[in-house]
Amino acid sequence: MTAMVRIGEIRVDQTLREFVEREALPGTGISADHFWSGLSDLIHRFGPRNRELLQVRETLQQHIDAFHRDHPGTPDPDAYRTLLGEIGYLVPAGEPFTIDTAGVDREIALVAGPQLVVPALNARYALNAANARWGSLYDALYGTDAMGLEPPEPGPYSPERGQLVINWAKAFLDDVVALAGASHTQVTRYAVADGELVAHLADDSSTALVDPAQFAGHTGDAASPTIVVLGNNGLGIEIIIDRSHAIGAGDPAGVCDVHLEAAVTAIIDCEDSVAAVDAQDKVGVYRNWLGLMTGGLTETVSKGGRTFERSLAADHVFTGADGSTVVAPGRALMLTRNVGLLMTTAAVLDRDGHEAFEGLLDALVTVLAAMHDLNRDAGIRNSRTGSVYVVKPKLHGPDEAAFVDDVFTQVETMLGLAPNTVKVGLMDEERRTTLNLGECIRALRSRVAFINTGFLDRTGDEIHTSMLAGPMVRKADMRTQPWITAYEKSNVEVGLACGLSGRAQIGKGMWAAPDRMHDMLDQKIGHPRSGANCAWVPSPTAATLHATHYHHVNVQAVQEGLLLQLQDDVHTDRMPDLLTIPVTANTWSADERQAEIDNNAQGILGYVVRWIDQGIGCSKVPDLNDVALMEDRATCRISSQHIANWLLHGVVAADEVDASMRKMAAMVDAQNADDALYVPMAPGFEGLAFRAARDLVFLGTTQPSGYTEPSLHAHRIEHKRLAVQESAS
Repeated sequence: MTAMVRIGEIRVDQTLREFVEREALPGTGISADHFWSGLSDLIHRFGPRNRELLQVRETLQQHIDAFHRDHPGTPDPDAYRTLLGEIGYLVPAGEPFTIDTAGVDREIALVAGPQLVVPALNARYALNAANARWGSLYDALYGTDAMGLEPPEPGPYSPERGQLVINWAKAFLDDVVALAGASHTQVTRYAVADGELVAHLADDSSTALVDPAQFAGHTGDAASPTIVVLGNNGLGIEIIIDRSHAIGAGDPAGVCDVHLEAAVTAIIDCEDSVAAVDAQDKVGVYRNWLGLMTGGLTETVSKGGRTFERSLAADHVFTGADGSTVVAPGRALMLTRNVGLLMTTAAVLDRDGHEAFEGLLDALVTVLAAMHDLNRDAGIRNSRTGSVYVVKPKLHGPDEAAFVDDVFTQVETMLGLAPNTVKVGLMDEERRTTLNLGECIRALRSRVAFINTGFLDRTGDEIHTSMLAGPMVRKADMRTQPWITAYEKSNVEVGLACGLSGRAQIGKGMWAAPDRMHDMLDQKIGHPRSGANCAWVPSPTAATLHATHYHHVNVQAVQEGLLLQLQDDVHTDRMPDLLTIPVTANTWSADERQAEIDNNAQGILGYVVRWIDQGIGCSKVPDLNDVALMEDRATCRISSQHIANWLLHGVVAADEVDASMRKMAAMVDAQNADDALYVPMAPGFEGLAFRAARDLVFLGTTQPSGYTEPSLHAHRIEHKRLAVQESAS
């Protein structure tokens, strides 16, 4: 714990002060005095309103709880909808409108493609995400189960597997950038003549692309290019040619790889995927975001027995079809996700000695850091239109969206930025936002550049909001409930009705099984088919593979078709399904109940033990079957709320849950046996991590909106305090 220093009416942790004054402010034209007075004004102007909005959440929940006490089980739809309207949970829809967000980069407004989400606290992951704009299709296919084969064992290159990769990749090229009367497998040489691609074949004939407009350019000599650049549905494809390469030497055309434009955008996350509980942690988050915005972030990486420095990738420069020099971005367009409205931070104390709301600090510091990008007109750039992109999570309804708009207006004024420089990503992941999505968008109509479904948090909020209605269906059965289908469709339909097409992203959630790429290729194509022009992926490899979906599906055409249906009024009223609460009768067998408790307990413990003991906010956690799943606070929220619900309604007893958690703790210990930093929970079950996991369950009904942050933060802070104490002794 570092010292707090008084600056005007606030007190600031010295670590944060030094970062802001020595690293973030220089080059922005903002003085230290102006920054700190602006932060003080932000905290004291918006802190009380933030607190009032949180109280509204509690008051609404009390009304809903009272209703369910009086009407247990599935409520009468009309009575329930009337209640929600009377208490202000459901607000009247206003007149139709179209957003007027301006200055949005094409990666968000026009290009459909994968979106990476990575923890800002990990510099290596942040750099990997930024550099995942382009990915090797050959590597992605060879190193995963994408082709339906088990991932390769460590060892020498397998020519047989390599040939399957080449066949898959060239079949993909045939599908999306087809040659007239021939396959890319038949090409012996690519060349460029008169601004067009010429594919020479083995019989000495030649052909061209079915759609000549798909040829974007090349590098190297026109007669023998080293890279052929193609385009489809707004995304780039690079055919890499090198006959001296081990792969290219065996290829008729000398092709050694195919690179796809992959992670068009990336969210550098300050929220669910990080464990940032104090000023030291927050400065780590801010420093990495600052490094991305200045272009100077580097990280020393050890891989394959060698050490090297990783930095931001350069842009791709090639000769266009018309002979001009073309510069294509080499990095994903980066957004940052701030925290929501709930948490406060001890990094800054207000005039009364209370912790400041963390979201207000995030808003000012992350936009300040982005000014380094805005002020630069050469070199590595993020936004080419002069915008800053901030994703705002866990908002409950239009009033909270309006609050965010006002906060960023204040930030822009304080930093001397033009109105609406800050573009907002609106997460549709809380029930009150889903039901009032159009009005939430209206509140941000000049800023919104992104809406996104978040099935995980949305499920957690579904359980918590209707906690008293009755026992919830099993977790796996949530995906087949009426509300989730309506939710996913409504998000797209409302976004299109509000004019997001061609102006903003309409997104879908994460693929949570990073080692199951074959399943991802089979299933995640449903996202672009639904009209979503971005969807979250857990790794650069997944981004490369998911990019193939956006070549097979023209999202713009899908959106145009959906818009015609909306204009013709050929659409379904989603509200009845959205309000269908996923409760059911307690008819499970003892084995089914035990399996559900074990599954939830194991997921909670596997995530929480790393969060508390190692400060890892997002990780691959093996499930009961040792299948690695991406876990973050949103998944933890579901599991803890689900057990809390079953406890409340007597589906399971407290001693059964305790027994399951002890049994699952031993399993998690075994799954982490190879981690030298891991501290086992069994057999004592007295560590902070186990206690935190238990609190999430047994205190789950009283947690604000069912969020996990208060408990996790408190236990992690205590862990860090004890570690300092132990080190000092």
